[in-house]
Amino acid sequence: MAETEIAMPEESTQVDSRPAFAIVEELKTKFGENFYVQPTCEDFPTVWVERARVQEVLMFLRTVSRPYVMLFDLSAVDERLRQHREGLPASDFTVFYHLLSLERNVDIRVKVALNESDLNIPTATNIWPNANWYEREAYDMFGIKFDGHPMLRRILLPTYWEGHPLRKEYSARATEYTPYMQNKAKQDFEQEHLRFVPEDWGLKRGNKDEDFMFLNLGPNHPSAHGAFRVILQLDGEEVKDCVPDIGYHHRGVEKMAERQTWHSFIPYTDRVDYLGGCAQNMPYVMGVEQLAGIKVPDRAQCIRVMMSELFRINNHLLYIGTAIQDTGGMTPVFYMFADRQKIYDAIEAITGFRMHPAWFRIGGTAHDLPNNWQHLIREILDWMPKRLDEYHKAALKNSVFIGRTRNVAQYDAKSALAWGVTGTGLRATGIDFDVRKYRPYSGYENYDFEVPVEYEGDAYARVMVHFHEIRESLKIVKQCLDNMPSGPYKADHPLAVPPPKDKTLQDIETLITHFLSVSWGPVMPAGEASVMAEVVKGASNYYLTSDKATMSYRTRIRTPTFTHLQQIPSVINGSLVSDLIIYLATIDVVMADVDR
Repeated sequence: MAETEIAMPEESTQVDSRPAFAIVEELKTKFGENFYVQPTCEDFPTVWVERARVQEVLMFLRTVSRPYVMLFDLSAVDERLRQHREGLPASDFTVFYHLLSLERNVDIRVKVALNESDLNIPTATNIWPNANWYEREAYDMFGIKFDGHPMLRRILLPTYWEGHPLRKEYSARATEYTPYMQNKAKQDFEQEHLRFVPEDWGLKRGNKDEDFMFLNLGPNHPSAHGAFRVILQLDGEEVKDCVPDIGYHHRGVEKMAERQTWHSFIPYTDRVDYLGGCAQNMPYVMGVEQLAGIKVPDRAQCIRVMMSELFRINNHLLYIGTAIQDTGGMTPVFYMFADRQKIYDAIEAITGFRMHPAWFRIGGTAHDLPNNWQHLIREILDWMPKRLDEYHKAALKNSVFIGRTRNVAQYDAKSALAWGVTGTGLRATGIDFDVRKYRPYSGYENYDFEVPVEYEGDAYARVMVHFHEIRESLKIVKQCLDNMPSGPYKADHPLAVPPPKDKTLQDIETLITHFLSVSWGPVMPAGEASVMAEVVKGASNYYLTSDKATMSYRTRIRTPTFTHLQQIPSVINGSLVSDLIIYLATIDVVMADVDR
């Protein structure tokens, strides 16, 4: 691989005393002073590393005292059209690694600059196994080649696809293309490319005594919980190996973010995980607020927490109901959907919508709480605890359900961290990492709640963590009800709120400002920001790059369930087909969240 020299800006000799930046001094002690620490809006360092040393640096971070045990995210940025990169290393394409340390409770972002004539970089799959899918996605979307990757091929797009959509020369609007037409020949061509060839995936068709059977589960199968396919290599009913296949739900939401104003992208965040509702707005709007330096009023913070927890309860009710259904119990899911309707009634009364309110705004919420909102919330708080007691007694302690989920689809904490598992899947292995507790945001540090954990790491443990989290969310909602602050529901900030209409009638400058803010959207300061939040299925992160424009230059969305599906072979190989169904039922996956 030909090495491309990247000129690093001169690094300041001043030592940053913030605890999160102690790792920078450790890196300099180990590798010398040739590190550039990029200023960002976050409270953790972004370090530029030469390509020739990136594997060595990543391995050091993985094995250092109090290590960065999780590769939280990996992706890239096409820098070629970016205008505001003052002081940064020259780069056509930048690959970044977002690493997480539980012991330090801080992150680090490692960046590598690449020239467009040489888009090669060593793989990180020998350090973190979950780098596999992340690197395939970067190859698919940007055309970056990871040397040493075990199987570098497209992951979200078909193998015959031409171009790399997240490159800047790739158009973002359907109107910029000729209309899509599919005749019989094209349909046959696409169907042929869907044919599974075991050898292409490194799988054998059999051993010396017998042939293996290959079973195609999905992409339209009720147990797949969405448009998802997994090909099973079977010896009888035993899964010898399997190949998860995603991308059937891919909509290019990160590309859409490049053509939507900062405000108008909010509804798209609702639909990344369509069960998360307002909770999915949270990391995005907080990231934009971080860029703009907007301080959100206490009342808006409390409203956001309450709405997020209502959606968390709704998500967990659906999860538990369908998990029981996949083990053979039909009745509970109908009762739980009735409970969800009560919560949706309250959400609709507050926001005007049910599943996809898109109600959070940059700087606060769309409007204030309506009159008598307390009555709706109090009704839920009175209703739900008794129902939860019934579910626990009648369903979760049922011997058939326990027998079908105990010691099934089991993995330990070490495996969960290696594969990047967050949320209930991680807490079911005994690790109490919950972003709301570890890294409080939106005032979560002021709420009294526990982080439920189980230790077995099996399907039953995952269900029980969800169940206990419903009770904790109800506690948080009650505290919101009892202690809702007074004051404004949105920040008085020009980048968040257009000028009042009565003032626009007084002078032309205010009218122009109002017109530009509404039609083109606000111009955010140049820079980078990222916010991690505990959404309903785990830790989600929005990494936003602003080039001082009305739209995002690059929006990277790290979703929790992308890694959960990647983990399937390590958990299921050697088990029965029926155990795969239980695994899919208990990892809390939504394919829109996986594929984006």
